[in-house]
Amino acid sequence: GHDLALKNITTVVEAAAEIGTTVTLDMEDHTTIDSTLAIHGELRERFPQTGAVVQSYLFRTEEDCRRLAEAGSRVRLVKGAYKEPASVAYQDKREVDRAYVRCLRILMNGAGYPMVGSHDPRLIAIAQHLARRAGRKLDEYEFQMLYGIREAEQDRLAAEGHRMRVYIAYGTDWYGYFMRRLAERPANLAFFLRSLVSRG
Repeated sequence: GHDLALKNITTVVEAAAEIGTTVTLDMEDHTTIDSTLAIHGELRERFPQTGAVVQSYLFRTEEDCRRLAEAGSRVRLVKGAYKEPASVAYQDKREVDRAYVRCLRILMNGAGYPMVGSHDPRLIAIAQHLARRAGRKLDEYEFQMLYGIREAEQDRLAAEGHRMRVYIAYGTDWYGYFMRRLAERPANLAFFLRSLVSRG
């Protein structure tokens, strides 16, 4: 429930604040979003650097982006990893990508700090273009990818001066998390397999 979740995550966010780092609340399926965003709002009252994830394949996400893109906010944009019904989410990959770009535009033009969670080269290029058009400096947004996927691209973006955050799953449920991220898009699995082969 809400109270228990808030209590547990507050402990984590307090610990993060003590060592000078931040926490970004991940999103699960559409049935938990209102609760997660409510907790996010409560946390930001004490810890304004607490971030939130939004998923472009949900119809509601553009409006969520408008609301979240305020001064001091940190918003991570991803495509989405769950099998959602057609009543709440785009089903076609092209529609998901178009929604991603619309959300990116909102975040880049907003007052917050956008975090671009994507391995898609086209979306990365679009993000860079939108950031330039919005007048953002390289330290006013960042890219995020999974460890082991598109490492050359991670290196390239970092060498250009971009902030490049690399995610690695850990803990007892690391495998489930990693597999959900790979399942988000078949291309992620192809990137990961190519990376494995290139290390052989």
